[in-house]
Amino acid sequence: MMRKTIAALVAGATLAMTAQVAKAEELKELTVGYFLEWPMPFLASKVDGSYEKALGMPVKWRSFDTGTAMSAAMASGDVHISVSQGLPPFVVAASSGLDLQIVDVAVSYSENDNCVISDSLGIDKSNVTDLNGKRVAVPLGTAAHYGFLRQMSHFGVDVSTLNVVDMPPPEGAIALAQGLVDFACGWGGGLNRMKESGKTMLTGAEKEELGILVFDVTSAPTEFVQKHGGVLAQFLAVTAAANDKWNAGKDNDALIEIIAKESGMDVDAAKTAISTMTFPSSQEQLSRKWFGGGMQTFMKGVADVFVESGSIDGALPSYDQAANPMPLMAAR
Repeated sequence: MMRKTIAALVAGATLAMTAQVAKAEELKELTVGYFLEWPMPFLASKVDGSYEKALGMPVKWRSFDTGTAMSAAMASGDVHISVSQGLPPFVVAASSGLDLQIVDVAVSYSENDNCVISDSLGIDKSNVTDLNGKRVAVPLGTAAHYGFLRQMSHFGVDVSTLNVVDMPPPEGAIALAQGLVDFACGWGGGLNRMKESGKTMLTGAEKEELGILVFDVTSAPTEFVQKHGGVLAQFLAVTAAANDKWNAGKDNDALIEIIAKESGMDVDAAKTAISTMTFPSSQEQLSRKWFGGGMQTFMKGVADVFVESGSIDGALPSYDQAANPMPLMAAR
């Protein structure tokens, strides 16, 4: 029954997205948000012009430091699509009333988002409660913020005793190295540099055992999805092809050179970062774990944690409407 339903939805989505191509003709240029120091397969397609060829229009790429900034740019209309926006920033935006939708699971990376304690403290997971009263750098409203809150709760650290400083990962790494903070949380290149000054509390596998999933999404304003669904489906198809090529592993030595350069990293650092990432196929994304209900349930859990910590005022009753698989279905 579920397979028949999915098949029907795919057919309906394809027709709907095709019908919207005519409306999309008024779009003369696509603006896409992404992160530097975040090596992903789509960057190779960014370089070789695959997106422009598929879409038949120029694509303007705009880099960001945090997913919260991506939300603001989408809300203002400055950015049409955000690639690899952290799920927690998306949840914060949706909970505050911004009309955005998840249209793709960009990457899963439980090893590539974490908190690092300064070596000078002599604190590890056996005595984490000694962090009470310490100073921490956290990019608020991000995946790193959510992971920080969950880990503090797990270890029994009272967040209200901490001096929490809002910093993007690159700045947090510098603050940790200079001794301006006692621990710091982040991802990507910033996290790699944090590890030069300390150690993580938990491994990615240990976090997953606690139910702390870490993944990014491709998101867009609902109005854009409705008006330009055909363009969005084509964009996702190019991204999926890039992921499939990377997952096949045949040309990865050549691809990583391009990806590293485009993400502003040296090759070794890019290899280290991307080795901790997984890129779910379109078929995987349509499974129960992701668009089939798991992602929506997880969003609600993230929102409830943020509400409990006082980070947001309230959660939506349900996040079902915030996840829209139809563009991805049409892209298959």
